[in-house]
Amino acid sequence: MATVAGLRERKKQKTRVAIQRAAMKLFMKQGYEATTVEQIADAAEISPSTFFNYFPSKEDVVFTDDYDQRFTSMFESRPADEPLGVAIRETMNLALGQSMERDRDVLLARAQLVLDVPALRARLWGDLVQAQEQFAELIAARSGRPADDFEVRVTAMVIVSALTVASTEWVRSGGREDLMEMINRALEVVETGAQVHLSPGRVG
Repeated sequence: MATVAGLRERKKQKTRVAIQRAAMKLFMKQGYEATTVEQIADAAEISPSTFFNYFPSKEDVVFTDDYDQRFTSMFESRPADEPLGVAIRETMNLALGQSMERDRDVLLARAQLVLDVPALRARLWGDLVQAQEQFAELIAARSGRPADDFEVRVTAMVIVSALTVASTEWVRSGGREDLMEMINRALEVVETGAQVHLSPGRVG
């Protein structure tokens, strides 16, 4: 029974990926706004109703992935006495490294769309809040403090903001920069208390 359920889930995942890849090809070819759900369904060789079984909306084709789930699973398996910053950085390197090796071009195209399309940028804030809540839960479980603790929530949002800046700069470079290196640099800033060491400058 477990084997059947596993096969069914893998088949669903394969279909989900096929829909996303078909959608991304259309988005890059003719633009996000000009692409319809019907066109995506036709390119993926499914019905529009099947599309909505996998994605509630066209926006969700861009935002949906299994990265958060995989990150959480990997993070929770880290040694309990490992410093928070190390646990996050090592998990990020492993989880994102796997995604980059498998889907680098798709990840870059998706991120570029989010920056370029107003409707997707508006959706981004909700995803950032959700990411903050996810990190707060993970930090709380490791520290023994409640997830709604002020310092836990601030720490979670600082991490999310650092990751967002690194990802944005990677997209703006056209993917030429090393995303993992930029993320590690961003997390180093967080670990050092966000202290920026610059030579004193003069105003005016």
